[in-house]
Amino acid sequence: MSLTLYGAPLSPFVRKVRLYLLEKGLEYQLEVVSPFSQPAWFREISPLGRIPALRDGDLTLADSSVICQYLEEKHTELTPLYGRTAEERARVRWLEKYADYEVAPLTTFGVFRNRTLKPSMGQACDEATVQAALVDRLPPHFDYLERTLGDAEYFVGGQPSLADFSLVTQLINMEHGRERLDPQRWPNLAAHYERICARESVQSVLPGEQKILAKLAGRA
Repeated sequence: MSLTLYGAPLSPFVRKVRLYLLEKGLEYQLEVVSPFSQPAWFREISPLGRIPALRDGDLTLADSSVICQYLEEKHTELTPLYGRTAEERARVRWLEKYADYEVAPLTTFGVFRNRTLKPSMGQACDEATVQAALVDRLPPHFDYLERTLGDAEYFVGGQPSLADFSLVTQLINMEHGRERLDPQRWPNLAAHYERICARESVQSVLPGEQKILAKLAGRA
């Protein structure tokens, strides 16, 4: 097995790569590396100390988008997850970037970090930051994504792509922070979330994450 993915399961960016690998049918080994306390050798793979990182034989890469785009170009014989045309690929990359740079700071670093991670480390939840994300900052993003999706099942090309998984991985972290999309306000987006979460790839990673969450909460 040549592919080794380094990172922590609750990271949405690690999860994004895991879902990509599973949807592609690529075998890999997950080696857990925490974002907080990392072995010295990890900096040789990820100079900024960020997760995930990937080893493919002698090649090492960091950054979830770089990793997925590399694997997409290497495995052209497999079902494409970046679209089939130049236009579709551009749309997938845009939505991936939107999820990573606009949604993630709010769902993961705003809601999930405060509601779940900080208490597990003995730190106080900054509920004001959580509410600012939920009430003021996330709704315009969800409005945009609701309009962009429309009544389609998937964001690009009528089939699952990394655009779908990039967004859903952030919404999973929001749910890990005890918040979900309002189906009355964003019905298409909420249905899309349920649709992607029902996929075998997502269902295969969530039980392990639930065990980690229970341990963080002191329930296991």
